[in-house]
Amino acid sequence: MNLIEQAKKQAAEAVLNAYHAAVQAGELPEAEVPAVAVEIPKDTKNGDYASSFAMQCARPLHMAPRKIAESITAHVSLDDTYFEEISIAGPGFLNFRLGKKWYADAIALVAQMGKDYGKTKAEHPEKIMVEFVSANPTGPMHMGNARGGVLGDCLAEVLSWAGHDVTREFYINDAGNQVDKFAHSVEGRYIQQLKGEDAIAFDPSWYQGADIKELAADLIQMHGDKLLDMSGEERRKVIVEYGLPTNIARMQRDLERYKIHYDVWFRESGLHSSGYVEETVKMLADKGATYEKEGALWLRSTDFGCEKDDVLRRANGFYTYFAADIAYHRNKFEKRGFDRVINIWGADHHGHVHRLQSALDALGLDGSHRLEIVLMQLVRMMQGGEVVRMSKRTGKSLTLSDLLDEIPVDAARYFFNSRAAETQMEFDLDLAVKQDSDNPLYYCQYAHARICSLLRKMEEEGVTVPEQADLTVLSEAEELALVKQISLLPEEIIGAAADRDPSRLNKYAVALCAQFHRFYNACRIKEAEDEVRDARLVLCRAARQTIYNVLTMIGVEAPEHM
Repeated sequence: MNLIEQAKKQAAEAVLNAYHAAVQAGELPEAEVPAVAVEIPKDTKNGDYASSFAMQCARPLHMAPRKIAESITAHVSLDDTYFEEISIAGPGFLNFRLGKKWYADAIALVAQMGKDYGKTKAEHPEKIMVEFVSANPTGPMHMGNARGGVLGDCLAEVLSWAGHDVTREFYINDAGNQVDKFAHSVEGRYIQQLKGEDAIAFDPSWYQGADIKELAADLIQMHGDKLLDMSGEERRKVIVEYGLPTNIARMQRDLERYKIHYDVWFRESGLHSSGYVEETVKMLADKGATYEKEGALWLRSTDFGCEKDDVLRRANGFYTYFAADIAYHRNKFEKRGFDRVINIWGADHHGHVHRLQSALDALGLDGSHRLEIVLMQLVRMMQGGEVVRMSKRTGKSLTLSDLLDEIPVDAARYFFNSRAAETQMEFDLDLAVKQDSDNPLYYCQYAHARICSLLRKMEEEGVTVPEQADLTVLSEAEELALVKQISLLPEEIIGAAADRDPSRLNKYAVALCAQFHRFYNACRIKEAEDEVRDARLVLCRAARQTIYNVLTMIGVEAPEHM
């Protein structure tokens, strides 16, 4: 249900049919001609759609492009198409002008699809997993998680609207060195709180946050000093069994508050306990992709163009995080049958991308093509023109929870989705809470509320917005421009999905609302003749639905009152 795509196809078919008709008439030679490309030009003064087909045919037909264009326009038929006119511009551009039926159908489509307007069927639908955030459960989530959370969530949404079967997944890193470090960190604070700061030297490499002290205090409240009587190994086991579930629950709580809902929470520890990591490493060994050196097992990563080989199993018999990561992604593709996996990672992980893809290639899973990594740049938080470096609550970097205490959830989601992942961004905390048109979220939400207010007032004055109206009476430039902007939503979603760039939704929302305000200021509604008034009201309702849909995709409210 994409009228832009339909119009492009109709124009392409009309040009190709006209070429064949010109060949039959003996005006153009028969040759192998390129596919007809039709685009929406940046400047639409000559036409709404354009094709450079005549210029592309100059070489195979050995004719001047203008002559080819003249012959095509002489034989073209626009019957049963959305176009009312074709013309030639410059050296041979073919320009098409849309007729009134297209505009009427574009608005009728919004009414027909309602909250589903914008959804399309993928030409090649895929089963896709988007894995994002996946923070270690050893402390609170930070700003990288805040940005990655929204980018991953919005990307999953546009992929779903573009016709794919999408699963959102959080990978819980509840095994390995970071868990051991976490246990020692809490243990150290536990001993210090009971026996004094000098009772144990707190290793600088351990986790330093206030959350570690809070967990230690919780354990004292639960167990008193009884853990001191245990061996270090037993004590740390108790700490992990309490601390990790507590932190995971906090992450789930913060993400729910952030309007992020996962389909799957996948535990790394399950890969180890099930033997899946060991099995995966054995598969690599069986394929000749490993070798032993100094008691450790190595992956021949350099055979795949990587800078160095990677350890899979240390000399002490423990598997590395990389080995678990390979097993995890094998699980995604082989066991759970995803066609494609997209991970949102921090840019500092760029060196890990090719290594992981190559390991999956070695397993025969085509990781180079089926595993995609979206690398996300850092965020700089600004307030009062200065960089925000510290959190009042923790004394460390600003956490997601801190942020959501400072600004509305909608503002956080909108602003973190406002730049492509590979772009470094500044998050202006002052702008995020500003209630005027400088704030793009406020600007978009106000446009939605303004339409709701208009339709309410018309109802109060006895003017019911009709279910249908004669939309062919819409002829003002601002009316037609608004219809065109509304019609772009399916294309924008398809583009955002293809580019893995959900920030296109933000740009589209602002452009749509700007076009609505131009229409509203130029075209009177109450004072218009009944037929024109009704058509404009139907157009307003279509604009409201489209704004609602795109804001909903970003995960922010579309208020009816402001």
